[in-house]
Amino acid sequence: MSEKTTREITEAQKTRAAASLQNNPFAKLIGMKLIDLKPEQATIVIEMRDELRQPHGILHGGVTATLIDTAMAYAVITCLEEKEKAATVDLTIHYLRPHAEGAFSCTAKIVRAGKRLLTVSAEVVNEQGKQIATALSTYSKL
Repeated sequence: MSEKTTREITEAQKTRAAASLQNNPFAKLIGMKLIDLKPEQATIVIEMRDELRQPHGILHGGVTATLIDTAMAYAVITCLEEKEKAATVDLTIHYLRPHAEGAFSCTAKIVRAGKRLLTVSAEVVNEQGKQIATALSTYSKL
């Protein structure tokens, strides 16, 4: 049985990760900001604005899905070697309540990091800590 090794995330790595998100045109369009990065965990926040609403005035489910997939990807990155890459294999989202005002954030956590596959869970919450959505995903190392 092998021991799991947890890598520490340095402030420089957090800064680079935040900058990479800010320099991604799609993430910038959505308004994502990386607010925390730890071993096997990442949190990203978005401030609600009119451009993110669906026709009924609430947060568009595609924005929620994008936030989840992105937070999960950053959590996965903390488990990869420097030259390794990974891609989403599947993503299951449960939308729990509508969101209309204020910031919302997603915290993604590694459930299991195997040799080839990584299982990741995520929770999206509003500013009051109420769940907006939960998700489970599998990533494959490339």
